[in-house]
Amino acid sequence: MFIVRFLVGVAILAVVIIGGVALLGRLSDGPIGILAGGPFESGELHAGAEPDWNRLQDVQTVEFQLLAPARSRTTWILVHGGRIFIPSGYMNSTWGRLWKQWPPEAEQDGRAVLRVEGKLYPRRLVRVLDPALAQPLVAELNRKYGTEATIQAVESGALWLFEMRPRSAP
Repeated sequence: MFIVRFLVGVAILAVVIIGGVALLGRLSDGPIGILAGGPFESGELHAGAEPDWNRLQDVQTVEFQLLAPARSRTTWILVHGGRIFIPSGYMNSTWGRLWKQWPPEAEQDGRAVLRVEGKLYPRRLVRVLDPALAQPLVAELNRKYGTEATIQAVESGALWLFEMRPRSAP
């Protein structure tokens, strides 16, 4: 009986701690590790010409925020042809559907902000469905992150790719 009470107590404590961290994340200026965060409060809005995104070729992660709903997260980033893209895997899995709510939200309203090195870049997320564009992105994903992604994963909907196109400031 003691063991059962102890395990129930540990489970309740874990739920309270995880819930508290998640709530704290939603109130923070950006994501906390892999946990979604609140809207960006810091950073300088980029003005001027489109930057040279090739400088992000070997940057592992960046932060971005959707405007609707206003939540931020950390993500991988791909550069191809001077354009930037973000992947989202596990989209056909139960875990992916529970954990990754942002891809369907981005399809509905793609307005986003990318934060890199303290600069804010207004973007518009557009899902990549063209296999001719998806193929080199899958190859870059495999090169950069050591994954075993395939074009079939894109075609089946297991892997979603988004281009981060420029948009005017919010």
